[in-house]
This record gives sequence, structure tokens and C-alpha cells, in this order.
Amino acid sequence: MELLIAFLFGIIFGSFLNVVILRIPKDESVVFGASHCTSCGKKLKPWHNIPLLSWIFLQGKCAYCANKISVQYPLIELLSGVIFMALAYKYSLSVPLFFIAMSFLMLLALSVIDLKYKMVPDSLNLLAIFFAIFGAWSVSGVVQNLQNALLFTGSFTLLRFALSYYLTSSVYRAGIKTKTSWNKHFDRTPFIEAMGEGDIMVAATMGALLGVKLGLVAIFLSALLALPVMLFVMKGSKEEQRVPFVPFLATATFIVYMFDTPIMNYINANY
Repeated sequence: MELLIAFLFGIIFGSFLNVVILRIPKDESVVFGASHCTSCGKKLKPWHNIPLLSWIFLQGKCAYCANKISVQYPLIELLSGVIFMALAYKYSLSVPLFFIAMSFLMLLALSVIDLKYKMVPDSLNLLAIFFAIFGAWSVSGVVQNLQNALLFTGSFTLLRFALSYYLTSSVYRAGIKTKTSWNKHFDRTPFIEAMGEGDIMVAATMGALLGVKLGLVAIFLSALLALPVMLFVMKGSKEEQRVPFVPFLATATFIVYMFDTPIMNYINANY
């Protein structure tokens, strides 16, 4: 019964998450303005917004114009329900669990927005960090989560500057070889960003949720998950080679969070 309640909570919040994913990239309010069809613009009835069921009963089409409704809507609702249910299976329903689940839902929204628009809204990132920090069972836990979030933020910021400096310097040194007497006084070397600020904020959420050791495991796992995709798009255009990394960070964080005990046992047994 508890798992069913958690699943229902998840799909309800997942329904609202669809609004967030749709409106925030367009800089629209997620509170004001009734839900409407994105094709014909007509206001939806309450029974058109029942999570999962409405999409199934409407056969994936708008009740007014019969245009197709993206499968993203039921998929996000289903994933949100699964996230809530999986966390309730790991821990019993509680306020800290709700905060943790909401943090993962923010990561889910960030992942979809990053995939669709290649952007990582600060508002959702800050909410993810907030929920992650306060997803603790004690005051000392909240303080520890905050410390881990700040530690990962600082570490990723230093890593970003170091990598960016190395990449930019490499391009500059390569450019020197092509200098001539005509252009030797001109330096047009672009500054190469090795990591986006959004990724750094996601790292703060990872630190708060997982701690230092598990957070590092999640970062390593995210790189492994992203590697096949990176290899696949290497032959594409420069735009196609820009692979959003937040989905891999979020997926790795959830996997490590769910299997934290066996992972920590393995780490402790080998060190």
C-alpha cells in the first residue's frame, strides 16, 4: 500500500513536472495560466489532465484538435512515479524522503530540458540543491549535506578552471605554429569552457545526496555511461558533438543512491 501511495504521489508531481519542462525554457510562469493544448491553444478540462490515464484514454491525441500529444508527458509521469516508489521501497515514506524524491525530480526535469534545449535552468538547479540538502533525517545530516554540496561545488569549479586553462593553452600553442609576420601581433584564441556552470550546480546536488565517496563513484559512472554516446557522435558535426551531460550525471546519481550500501561495502572492503 505504501508503494502504491508513493507511486501516486510521483505521477501527480510528474504531471506538474511536465508543465515545468514545457514552460521554464520559454520563460513562462509555471503557476499562472491554465494548461492548454500546445497545438490549438484550447484550455484543457480537468479530466484531460489525469496523470497517465488521460493520455491512454485520449489515445495520445488532443481532445479538441486530435493532434498527437508527445509521449514525453506519460513517460515523465511514469518515471516520476517509479522514482517515488523506488525511494519508498528503499526507505519508508517520510518528510526527508519527500525532499530527496523532489531533488531527483528536479534532476529529471533538468535532464529533459538539457536534452531538448541544451540549457540547464538555474531555478531548477537551485531547487534540486535545496531539496538535496534538506533531505536528511537530522540537523547534523543537513549540515553534512551542505558541507558536501559546497565541497563538490568548489572542487568542480577548480576542475573547470584547470581544464579550461589547459584546453585554451593547447589551442594557443597550436596557433603559434601558424603565426606569420602578418598576424603575429594578433591573438584570436577563443577561451574554451571545459564544463558548464550548470554541471557544477548538479555536482553540488550529487554531493549533498551521496556524500564524497559515493559522489565520486557517481561521477565515474556518469563518464562510463556517456562514453558510448560520445564515441557515437564523434563523426558528426560540431553541433551534434555537443552531448548534454546532465542526464548522465542524474542517472548515475540515482543508480548509486539506490545501491549505496553494496557500493560502500565494496569500497570499504578494498581500502
